[in-house]
Amino acid sequence: MVQSLWNDGEAGEFIARYGRAYGEDLALRVYTSRLIGRDEDLVLHGGGNTSVKTRAKNLLGEELDVLAIKGSGWNLVDIEPAGLPLVELEPLRKLFALASMSDAEMVNEIRRGLLDSKAPIPSVETLLHAALPHKFVDHTHADAILTLTNQADAATLVEESLGDRVGVLPWTMPGYPLAQAVLELHARRPELEAVVLLQHGIFSFADDARESYERMIRYVRAAEDFVRAKLEAKGTKAFLKLESDTERPSAATVAQAVQIVRGAVACALEGDGPARMHCSWRDDETLRAFSLRPDCRDLLSQGPITPDHVIRTKGPYLFVSKEQAPDRDRVAKAVEEYVQQYGAYFKTNAAGRDAGLQMLDPLPRVVFIEGWGMLSLGVDKRAAEVAADIAQHSVVSKAAANEIGHFRALPAAELFEMEYWSLEQAKLGKKTLPRLAGQIALISGAAGAIGVGIAECLAEAGAAVVLTDLDLARAENAAALLRERLPEATLLALKMDVTDEISVGEAFAVATLEFGGIDIVVPNAGMAHVATLEEMEPANFRQVMEVNLTGTMILLSEAARVFRRQGSGGAVVVQASKNVFAPGAAFGAYSASKAGQHQLGKIAALEFAELGVRVNMVNADAVFGDAVPSGLWEQVGPERMKSRGLDEKGLREFYRERSLLKKSVTPRHVGEAVLFLVSDASAATTGVTLTVDGGIAAAFPR
Repeated sequence: MVQSLWNDGEAGEFIARYGRAYGEDLALRVYTSRLIGRDEDLVLHGGGNTSVKTRAKNLLGEELDVLAIKGSGWNLVDIEPAGLPLVELEPLRKLFALASMSDAEMVNEIRRGLLDSKAPIPSVETLLHAALPHKFVDHTHADAILTLTNQADAATLVEESLGDRVGVLPWTMPGYPLAQAVLELHARRPELEAVVLLQHGIFSFADDARESYERMIRYVRAAEDFVRAKLEAKGTKAFLKLESDTERPSAATVAQAVQIVRGAVACALEGDGPARMHCSWRDDETLRAFSLRPDCRDLLSQGPITPDHVIRTKGPYLFVSKEQAPDRDRVAKAVEEYVQQYGAYFKTNAAGRDAGLQMLDPLPRVVFIEGWGMLSLGVDKRAAEVAADIAQHSVVSKAAANEIGHFRALPAAELFEMEYWSLEQAKLGKKTLPRLAGQIALISGAAGAIGVGIAECLAEAGAAVVLTDLDLARAENAAALLRERLPEATLLALKMDVTDEISVGEAFAVATLEFGGIDIVVPNAGMAHVATLEEMEPANFRQVMEVNLTGTMILLSEAARVFRRQGSGGAVVVQASKNVFAPGAAFGAYSASKAGQHQLGKIAALEFAELGVRVNMVNADAVFGDAVPSGLWEQVGPERMKSRGLDEKGLREFYRERSLLKKSVTPRHVGEAVLFLVSDASAATTGVTLTVDGGIAAAFPR
């Protein structure tokens, strides 16, 4: 339930913080914009826009009337004055003398009026804000308003619930046409305090920042009260509540279905390779209840509650029954049908338009599994979360609309106009995707120097990285260190015991529910023990073999099952050792286990090929680490220093000088090797052993 968050003390703080540099008008505009942005029932992820008409000086010192309006790329929840670019107001208003104007012409005129040419591009609704005479203008896509406006009798419902101080306009494309419509409506009815745009949202306005904001809250609250009263009158107050006997499936069951769905989406298009995406899984009571409604399929098949959402979620969402979910073939067929329907939608609505119009990817972004929950997909984790947030609000609004009447989405032709509108597409930006975009990597033994080096390289390349380790605290510390280096990295730290198949299975399931599946597996966990064969205790030998060899087998076994369910290929890089080919005295347990691990990698290369999974090995040596120490050298370093009469610095120099290249091997070197082996650069390579040891002739693969 929305409510006014205005606080005189907070407002004063914003004036004190921004008023001297930007003026009180802009300070209060920032404040009330953030108040709106705090409430997800009003706006989500860049939605809505706000403005204030004020005065500013140009380079010549001349005072001008300007419009400060939200710029592209900014969210209301954390907007700063820089996110409200200043546009000269009078030239904007003169544009209304034109009978028509193209989008390109409109954008050009708006950009021409910027006081700072480097400022963000102003909102596509800049002209609408300019058209209204009021000082402050607020715009939201409030859920309750959209519940009323996606109805056959939407105008009547709005008038009945909000009163005669709110005007109503039919759906109109944003830009010049909508600005003209609002200008004409206000000229006829200057007493209006707000305007509702059917299937779009609501604008409130006033000459005072607080009044404009609280008008928004008052009218959205009135819509909420109206919807709630309608629901209560029908006895459907708990219209999204699960039956008490609705059973929640196990995490393992859901994880397997998520892997199947994500893999089916990745493989749905013909091309150079799978279109992998990151995912967000949600299974709260509201979403599960919605998925069990008799009208769920119908509501999911329709467009969004506001066309602004289409670029984040597509129009329809995909529905998968609980019988289909565990069946890879049936899920693949459902995804294929979705893709075909999107293709037909494009073909129908693109007919007669610019011949150069290219179809966007037709893959679903939101998938409901009956009774289980909702999966969202995106090019990265943030995009998946944005789609999930929007979908979560949307289905509640759709269900409420169907309870009080009948939900009616914008016609497909109008939705297409919005989806393929160049100004809407510009909101997404044109960025080059990183090498491992959409991929998810799991590393065992990730808390040590080599594990962190691998994780850093994979995260830099765009993968979501799961750092697993027997020592959870060390894994979390490693993840924290990487976040300092890479603030945008997508990371998850988990406890995993590679010698326990249950622990390994649980880690894969948790990683799947967090990100959607696994595409890259790096068996890196290992331990060492120093002893001659004469002195070797069998228990110590077994422990090393259990971690290094059996642990790798368990990890590969679980990975194979996940890869098979996904059907979208993948890559494995076994972190072996120089000792595979050049074992060391008193290092028998480690050398034998690594040789066995290396052999398992070769066998995996033979077996995983049918799954489209490449398996390669990295043989590293003398990787000490700095910010994160090497667990191996913590175990064997003291003995090695003692036997050679060296301190730590001397030991490092010894290993550097014994290599052909006389070069210290860093965790970064190993990470770069792994990145090469999992990337498209080695797409035709499997079963190879890559040395990262500075050049040890005795360890050359042969």
